Amino acid sequence: MKIPVLDLKPQYEQIKAEVQAAINTVLESSRFIMGPEVKQFEQEVAAYLGVKHAIGVNSGTDALVIGLRALRIGEGDEVITTPFSFFATAESISNVGAKPVFVDVDVKTFNLDPKAILEKITPRTKAILPVHLYGNPALMGQIMEIAQNNGLKVIEDCAQSFGARYFGNCSTCQGSCSEAVRAEIQGKFTGTIGDAGAFSFFPSKNLGAYGDGGLVVTNDDAVAEMARMLRVHGAKKKYHNEVFGYNSRLDTLQAAILLVKLRYIDQWNQGRRRAAKTYNELLADVEGIITPELTDGHVFHQYTIRVLDGKRDKVKAYLGEQGIGSMVYYPVPQDQLPVYRGAYPKLPVSDMLGTEVLSLPIWPEINISTIEKVYGSLRNSI
Repeated sequence: MKIPVLDLKPQYEQIKAEVQAAINTVLESSRFIMGPEVKQFEQEVAAYLGVKHAIGVNSGTDALVIGLRALRIGEGDEVITTPFSFFATAESISNVGAKPVFVDVDVKTFNLDPKAILEKITPRTKAILPVHLYGNPALMGQIMEIAQNNGLKVIEDCAQSFGARYFGNCSTCQGSCSEAVRAEIQGKFTGTIGDAGAFSFFPSKNLGAYGDGGLVVTNDDAVAEMARMLRVHGAKKKYHNEVFGYNSRLDTLQAAILLVKLRYIDQWNQGRRRAAKTYNELLADVEGIITPELTDGHVFHQYTIRVLDGKRDKVKAYLGEQGIGSMVYYPVPQDQLPVYRGAYPKLPVSDMLGTEVLSLPIWPEINISTIEKVYGSLRNSI
């Protein structure tokens, strides 16, 4: 039996009838662009997240670009971000005319190291763009305190963290942000802590559509108004375009599907956490690997281990021979990709992680016997 790194079929079987009914409703209405399901989804997802505004867009990448522009980030500005993420993070900064400034990540969380942020702030710095990688909230207490003390905007990349909450209890944080900041953001969903949040609904995400889709969220009325304009060619009123924008609307069919799936997101995220807990318990006796921390609020979009001593590629190849899927997210840090090559010095932690990280099969319905098979093959590969 082959084990994929992700299996979406069990989820679809669970909600098949509801999804088909939702799709049929859209087909019967024939309102395929900005139909009522889009507004309904925006309202329900805003209520779920506890945020004032939710603006559906075409993709997670568009959510980042539109979010940055809505925050007035543009030509000549600098945005501090992580090198250890998918290229869409840095690409979005570059595509609005700003410069990504990379700082290294924390080896435990794989997320931005707040201590490194302070060293990179210049008069041109306008924002910080943390990524909640693998579904693990970044150290937002410290990041928000830095932003507030330096007059910076914060836009959160939540492509992998829908439903994740920040509790400020990571062992790395150790309560080093102020009590006031920590109390203000404690328990909040990722995406609702900074000035704006950007979500992806790519099919593999914790809350995934059946095609592309994205979301910008904010509590700022002006940011929301600009985001709504930008997604429809920069117009508040049709044929009265005020700024250069985009054709970036969330498709009505995708909104209808997401409305169904939103009802199950907590259940599915709990399933991912159970799977991660099982992996951690089984892998505790395997030397040469480091398992992720099971921190409160982590929703495990990926279950990512570190394979030490230069054995990662060998382990991945062995798992493949056993019919077990695995993925490397990400082999090349963003700052060292061809498009930026030579522009930035290497950052040691992210560079090291690129040679060590390996994401194992995980989905909400994965059963213990499947995890045990992955564990057995992994143990034999070391």
